[in-house]
Amino acid sequence: MNLSGWIGSSLLLTAVGATAVGLEGWKRESLAADAAIAAAQPAPVEAVLRAVVREREHVRTTLAIGTVRALRSITLQNELPGTIAALHLRPGAVVEAGAVLIELDVSVERAELRAQQAAARLAETLLGRVQRASSNRGASAADVDRAQAELDVARANVERIQAIIDRKTLRAPFRARLGLSDVHVGQYLNEGTPITTLQGIDDTVEIDFTVAQDVAAALRVGDRVEVLRTSRAPSRGAEIVAIDARVERATRNAWVRARLASTHEAPAPGASVRVRVPMGPPQSALVIPVSALRRSPAGDHVFVLRAEESGLLRAEARRVNSGPSLGDEVVILDGLTSGEEVAAAGSFKLHEGALVAVKGTWEATSASEGE
Repeated sequence: MNLSGWIGSSLLLTAVGATAVGLEGWKRESLAADAAIAAAQPAPVEAVLRAVVREREHVRTTLAIGTVRALRSITLQNELPGTIAALHLRPGAVVEAGAVLIELDVSVERAELRAQQAAARLAETLLGRVQRASSNRGASAADVDRAQAELDVARANVERIQAIIDRKTLRAPFRARLGLSDVHVGQYLNEGTPITTLQGIDDTVEIDFTVAQDVAAALRVGDRVEVLRTSRAPSRGAEIVAIDARVERATRNAWVRARLASTHEAPAPGASVRVRVPMGPPQSALVIPVSALRRSPAGDHVFVLRAEESGLLRAEARRVNSGPSLGDEVVILDGLTSGEEVAAAGSFKLHEGALVAVKGTWEATSASEGE
């Protein structure tokens, strides 16, 4: 390489290096200027509702699945065989006590009844004649007794036939709602044929459910349980009326029966309902709004509002152990103390050390308990 070429290359390298140094200096100055501008900007403030950790009476509960049953429920069956002569069943209808539901053919029995009634009238006439003859010494006392016995037998036969006719007329034993049926006029029914079901229409219904043996041991007749139906129907209180004396060997559960006042909204017999059962006496528990609890794979936490010396509020993330929900509040088992303030509505926007502006105080709107 000649001298002129070497000098040109050196000058080029020098120019490139000077350019790189200039660019680096400009970049540092630009970053420093941006940092100064950012430092001059105020920190973002998140608006939240404040809630005070408070104490509340809480009853531990467990959920059980119960079955609704009517106080009176039967399967209608015929006592005597026969052919259906008249049918008065309308599935779903409400019938009063004594209403005729099915009439079996009793034409033979009615004919026999007339014959027995005639025999009874004859026996009564003969008894009168023997009694008159006896008063004139024309008949003995034995004749009178024999005539009286024949009249009694005739009358008993009349009652027997009438009882058969009555037993072939099936009536509702109590006010009830009829179930489905699949019988027809002219159909022959063997003795004991299931015809339909009758569910009593009463002021109350009963709910049978099972609970663990230790829960059952703490229950007493007269205790209250809560019956939950669906999200559209409100919960209803029921009273325990019976606790089974034995525990099932396979499940170690005991049956409990509660009575629920019946209204037009009461669940139908056979329906499945959830029953919230108390587990022990009421206890004091710390509660916060459900919106204040943040759940994550790492565990539950809340943001406690901590005041600085300058008067600013900052969010402090704190791990907690949560318990059951009580309406729009949740029980906190560990991690908070009564009187502390936490972020409620809006807490999802917070992070550790975030500045907080309180725009109001949260107030409970529901006192219902839940799991």
